Amino acid sequence: MSALFSRKADGRLKLALGLAGAAVALALGGAMFYWRSPFGTGQFHPVVQPIQFDHRHHVRDDQIDCRYCHASVERAPSAGIPATEVCLSCHSQIWNKSPLLDRVRASWFEGRPIRWLRIHRLPDFVYFNHAIHVNKGVGCVECHGRVDRMAAVEQVQPLNMGWCLDCHRNPAPRLRPIEEITSTTWRPPADRAAFGAELMKRYSVHARVSCTTCHR
Repeated sequence: MSALFSRKADGRLKLALGLAGAAVALALGGAMFYWRSPFGTGQFHPVVQPIQFDHRHHVRDDQIDCRYCHASVERAPSAGIPATEVCLSCHSQIWNKSPLLDRVRASWFEGRPIRWLRIHRLPDFVYFNHAIHVNKGVGCVECHGRVDRMAAVEQVQPLNMGWCLDCHRNPAPRLRPIEEITSTTWRPPADRAAFGAELMKRYSVHARVSCTTCHR
């Protein structure tokens, strides 16, 4: 009895199946590579805000503490963004005629908040509390980088699950004294792991890898 398909047809089918499998593998690999690359994570793309705000000048030159603008970072899940009143607490007297601040003054007189653009964004299914992190010794620069060197702030860390778990599994090397939380120039001692282990005891820090820690 003759075969239903010729050997040539069988060869073509095997080739088609092989190419389809390779295409699926390449698509999955490409997607994984994309979402792990800065293009997918959103890293290293300076965000131009509706008003020019140079963190280098405010943080490095004027030595303004992060908490002056992000006032709720120590007591709430959100760090908060500065209200127009915060800007004008200085700029009603300093540079109060500058055209660069026209939109700040307009915000005040119109009673409309400045629409600052979000830079660091986590998925809706992720719970993140700023207060618990800073009160346990995690410095601002660990997640936000050296904002005192940024004209326009950008996301420097991937903020993906693997990156978070690296810290949650071993927080000691990333801890600092609470009084240095907002410092961008603090340097740890030579044996940071031992110093971090001491801080873990002082602040009662424990490794947190349960799913419910971040997914509630």
